[in-house]
Amino acid sequence: MPRQHNAGGAFHAKHALGQNFILDDGLLSELADLSGVTREDTVLEIGPGMGTLTRALSERAQRVLCVEYDETLRPYLEARLSGCKNVEILFADALGIRFDKEIRKRFGEAAPLRVCANLPYYITSELITKLTQELPDARSMALMVQREVADKMRSAPGEDGYGPLALRLQRRYAVRIAKEVPRDCFEPKPKVDSAFVVLDRLDAPAVPVKDEAKLERLIRMSFAMRRKTLMNNLGAMGIPREESRRILQEMGLPESVRAEEMSLAEFCALADRIG
Repeated sequence: MPRQHNAGGAFHAKHALGQNFILDDGLLSELADLSGVTREDTVLEIGPGMGTLTRALSERAQRVLCVEYDETLRPYLEARLSGCKNVEILFADALGIRFDKEIRKRFGEAAPLRVCANLPYYITSELITKLTQELPDARSMALMVQREVADKMRSAPGEDGYGPLALRLQRRYAVRIAKEVPRDCFEPKPKVDSAFVVLDRLDAPAVPVKDEAKLERLIRMSFAMRRKTLMNNLGAMGIPREESRRILQEMGLPESVRAEEMSLAEFCALADRIG
């Protein structure tokens, strides 16, 4: 397979930053296509690394803002992207900036926005939550994540990994694994396989709810103590036991039900019923 080699000499990936790079041109082009980016789109890319996917995105997008944490990658990125006039590089901690403000400051609010990211495993859930909160109008988010995380994102009640991440994402997005990416595709090779997951924003939430903040608190508290029943977790929210029992009975749920057995629709219905 054709390879793109490091610009500016040897670079040693930093394990502590979760750095694993894809250098195969064919795979990079396929991932850029799967991201759904078009010439009318503004793209926010997080974790461009060597800029290999960035270059492929720039060929398809109107403009690209890439956010990179590691300053030592500057010469490699600048060399590889020197001919890409529609790319801007921001060296910053993705968790320490406001994505919406950075996009608005540079590009305004007119162009459709898409996100593409190769997420470090140790901050994957935190970054996904931040992206969904700060960029709710993004048309799509194409994310390279560990395969285990991808399975969690699209999991259903009763399945391993089902929890707040699946509920939050499935309410707002159509979640699909666009491509499985084996560990051999990365340099250096990680210990686990990955998946390229595409989140396509729904026109409206899959299930409506009266109070978004109440639903979020309910989901968070319900999974805070997974081994306990939902009724016990509702008690931790200050809801009297008799009231919890009555609500569960009205919903046709047993008192022994646990959060991981509850569907998105049931969580939304419960959020609308509790005081």
